[in-house]
Amino acid sequence: MEISSLSLELPSPLDSVSAISMMPEKPVCIMTLAHGAGAGMEHAFMTSLATALAESGVCTLRFNFPFTENKKGRPDTPAVAHKTIATAIDKARELYPALPLFVAGKSFGGRMSSQYLSVIQREDVKGLIFYGFPLHAAGKPSVERADHLKEVKTPMLFLQGTKDTLATWELIEGVCASLKQATLVKLEGADHSFKAGKKKDMLPVLTAVTRDWISQILS
Repeated sequence: MEISSLSLELPSPLDSVSAISMMPEKPVCIMTLAHGAGAGMEHAFMTSLATALAESGVCTLRFNFPFTENKKGRPDTPAVAHKTIATAIDKARELYPALPLFVAGKSFGGRMSSQYLSVIQREDVKGLIFYGFPLHAAGKPSVERADHLKEVKTPMLFLQGTKDTLATWELIEGVCASLKQATLVKLEGADHSFKAGKKKDMLPVLTAVTRDWISQILS
């Protein structure tokens, strides 16, 4: 596996942000991987997920949002997040033009990615993967955050835990049922961090489901 540290030059007046690519020996695709609101690209979960995906043949390009890069506690505005995601997608296409392109994100990163793709229809993106879509704030069930998903034209994979406090199962199930391009995978007992008890490691499940879904899309 080849691991490279990169810099993404964002549109002015924004500064650059750090990125890391993990290239397996025989990649099947390239996937951008955006982090959540609470931790950056080098968080243990993000690092472990990117490594596991690369070991399964999925090349990943994960990156920081400006608020993480600059050590600010408050997440970026959607406009800034969308520009960052667009830059990451363009970088992935520049670096690996021969590989099919997928877009993914954990929580906030996934929602910002889908917001961007709901406005900018990119034919080069083969699919969108959510590692825990944050449908609503904890304790405040609602579905307004999903309104934009009906405008996303690419296939979508939702990996959701049944104990995710940011996506009540019945609500996320209803949202996905209304979307023709959505596939919902139920992770029994997992919370928003994909923890499901001390003895249950969800990382192999996330990796296998992701790789299988990508293979179906590309077949």
